[in-house]
Amino acid sequence: MRVAGDKMDDAILQYIKRKHNLAIGEHTAEVIKTTIGNVLPDPPYDTMDIKGRDLISGVPKTLTIDSGEIRTAIAEQVDSIVETVKMALELTPPELSADIVDQGIVLTGGGALLRNMDKRLKQETGVPVIIADDPLSSVVLGSGKALENIDVLKDVMIT
Repeated sequence: MRVAGDKMDDAILQYIKRKHNLAIGEHTAEVIKTTIGNVLPDPPYDTMDIKGRDLISGVPKTLTIDSGEIRTAIAEQVDSIVETVKMALELTPPELSADIVDQGIVLTGGGALLRNMDKRLKQETGVPVIIADDPLSSVVLGSGKALENIDVLKDVMIT
């Protein structure tokens, strides 16, 4: 699905800007997400010092943020992923549903690396959730396999 890492990075960037009047770059937002991003953080929260430009004074500034803030910043994107997964499960043919219950949902892509995303999806769906061995490469490899077998894919596509 298209709601993923880039949108989370932008949400973090915008949250820091709105809440702390600090301009940070896209790379910093990505580092924040991968370092302290957590879908279900528990106190004491992980913290991180970030550097950016103070939007009021225009000078460089260092700020400490925590994983609770990042959960708030990316909540909309995480909720969207959860709802999309639930909708996909509802639309899944009964024959495939049995396989999903037995085998679980496999998370791929950068969003799979977001801490506790698997636990949140399991809580929301009641279905086991597995993170792919190499979530970043698996998307590309899976797309290649799908294209190699496009005729089979057409037979099972949900439209």
